[in-house]
Amino acid sequence: MSEVGGEIGASMRHDPWLRDGIQASDGPLATARANDLLPDARWFAVWTRSRQEKSSAAMLAKLGVENYLPLTSKMRVWSDRKQRVTFPLFSGYLFVRLDLLRDSKLTILKVPGIAGFVGNQTGPLPIPDDQIESIRTLLASKEVFTVEPTIRKGDRVRVIRGPMIGLEGLLARSYSAAQLVICIEMIQKSILVSISPDDVEPVDDWISKT
Repeated sequence: MSEVGGEIGASMRHDPWLRDGIQASDGPLATARANDLLPDARWFAVWTRSRQEKSSAAMLAKLGVENYLPLTSKMRVWSDRKQRVTFPLFSGYLFVRLDLLRDSKLTILKVPGIAGFVGNQTGPLPIPDDQIESIRTLLASKEVFTVEPTIRKGDRVRVIRGPMIGLEGLLARSYSAAQLVICIEMIQKSILVSISPDDVEPVDDWISKT
């Protein structure tokens, strides 16, 4: 069972609709109010350094930057005790809402623990509001779920188990009969090998630190 934590909620701004992420105002009404007040603002993902998600979210809130850090929890068992531990739903990421034409990216990039915006060579790429709302709805539902990487045909992937572990190539097909394509560009030849989609992970080379 998963649930949203509230560990850094006390450090959020007093404005109810700005206490995003670990916020009391999660939900469609809060989002509608935010959209009305910031009509040109969009959600963006930022990449954080290891275990810096919560502290970065708290600092952003103190700076008045609307942010959302989805949290989940699970029971950890030690030899002498059991304890429910809260942790980020997406390790290494949190979301910020800003207007790129009005707000300064530098303010966000200067926050300790934040490494950069997620995007491509053109800059940060926005995330549709409905995707953020879907995360909120799922977490509020308390349903059991898992987080998996999205791998599509043509994505560059790395083999994570089996005799080909560590090998990188392009995913030729993303369903049961997947194939890994190894390209030798200098001679314009490719090698195709069958592989299970469960045995590969995406090579995360599309993060922009601009």
